[in-house]
Amino acid sequence: MDRIALDFGFFHIYWYSIFILLGVLCAVFVIYQEAKKQGMAKDQFFNMVFYTAIVAIIGARLYYVLFNLNFYQKNPIHIFKIWEGGLAIHGGILAGLIFLIFYCKKNKINLLKLLDIIVIGLILGQAIGRWGNFFNQEAYGGITTLEHLKSLFLPSFIIHGMYINGDYHEPTFFYESLWNLIGFFLLLLLRKKKKNLRVGQLTGFYFMWYSVARFMIEGMRTDSLMLGQFRIAQIVSIILFIIGFYFYFLYKRKEKKLYREEKLT
Repeated sequence: MDRIALDFGFFHIYWYSIFILLGVLCAVFVIYQEAKKQGMAKDQFFNMVFYTAIVAIIGARLYYVLFNLNFYQKNPIHIFKIWEGGLAIHGGILAGLIFLIFYCKKNKINLLKLLDIIVIGLILGQAIGRWGNFFNQEAYGGITTLEHLKSLFLPSFIIHGMYINGDYHEPTFFYESLWNLIGFFLLLLLRKKKKNLRVGQLTGFYFMWYSVARFMIEGMRTDSLMLGQFRIAQIVSIILFIIGFYFYFLYKRKEKKLYREEKLT
């Protein structure tokens, strides 16, 4: 499979970069629509998105590099080649969350209200971004058979793309992408249909929904980031699920409106 979408000779544009960018743009669009409905000021929104996106991308890369330190110590120039892959979503979430904590404190914004808006677009962006892994032929699972892949009624181009180094592999990127897409629609439905939705519940649902799938899918992958004998993504997934459970079921503060007077309070 050709990883290069456009070849200008001296400059290449990779499919990975295209899908990551597309995921970011779609996430920003959805988040903006959600924020606008709630009356968030336009300037405040774009300032928040601009800085959060930069911090999250840096965090996603540093997270990946730290868990592949032996390779990058020997090949430091590759740290900057993010088009080759290697953006860890958990690193992006962690870095973005840390930045938003300080941003919200400085601007006197309710963090949970803001996160309830962000997660709706974030999970859609993740669903789209996973397709960059497909074209990079990464984030795939263990060896399987052609018959098994056909039994899943997958499009032929996915089956063909999962033939890597002489074997067919589980398309774990696709499983996660599909799960995230379903989660996106469930978040929209939850926000629209659930009466007396509490602040933090959408965030809690996102953490639980994503973590369940990521924990299971991570166990199928062949390229997991490791912490000793443990898959670090599974450890983080357990932590995020517990946090999500708390905010969805136990956090008691009620607030019907996410925004007041055109700003988060």
